[in-house]
Formats: sequence, structure tokens, C-alpha cells
Amino acid sequence: MSTASTRLPEGRYGRSSDRRADRKLKIAGSVLGAVLLALIGFFFYHYVAKNEINAEVISFRASADSVQVHLEVRKDAGASGYCTVRSQSADGAEVGRADFRFSGPDTRIDKVVTLRTTAEGTTAQLLGCHAD
Repeated sequence: MSTASTRLPEGRYGRSSDRRADRKLKIAGSVLGAVLLALIGFFFYHYVAKNEINAEVISFRASADSVQVHLEVRKDAGASGYCTVRSQSADGAEVGRADFRFSGPDTRIDKVVTLRTTAEGTTAQLLGCHAD
């Protein structure tokens, strides 16, 4: 009785591993990975470090024709820009939207702004802040 050979027939399937091709794939994968990391780092820096104005709604008080919004704005010294605030009614319709400007040397500003509305607003949302 003979045993079956576990070797592949020579010349039929090619080399089991092409070291040169494997090395090229590893280099290409490393380069693409480095480019992807650099791109993610660029977008992170641009979004976080370059954003000169940040704000949040501390509280709000609604009446029949306006909403008083207490905003806390943090910005770079001397930076100027604006924040957009909106209000919605109970059914979700937008009843008011306005931009409020901020400038000056202060880095932290607490300010109560009045947003005029077309109907009674039930929310005060900060849509975003942008530097000039």
C-alpha cells in the first residue's frame, strides 16, 4: 500500500507565495493607510482647532411673540462672528430664526438675546456659530 503525496504538482499552480508581490502590496497598503490618517488628521484639525466660536443655549423663556435665549459664547480673543438661533412651535413648524453677532476682546460672553417669533415658540435651538 502506498501513501498519497501531499506535494502539489510542480509548475501547475505557480509559486505558493510571491514575496515581491507581497512586499509591493504591503508598501501600497502602508502608503494608503498613511494618506488616510493624514486626511483624517487634517479634517479633525480644521474642524476643532480652526473653529473660533463655540456657544450653547443655557436657558430660554418663550412668550406669545418672542423667545428670550440665554447664550454662552466662547471665542478667541478679538474674534468676531455670529450664531444662528431658531425656535419652533409645538407642532414643529419654525416660527423664528435670527443671527446674533458677537465681537470684542472677551473670550467668554454671557448674553440674553431676544428672538422674535411669528407664533408662540416652544424651543430655542442653536443651529451653529461661524467666524467672520
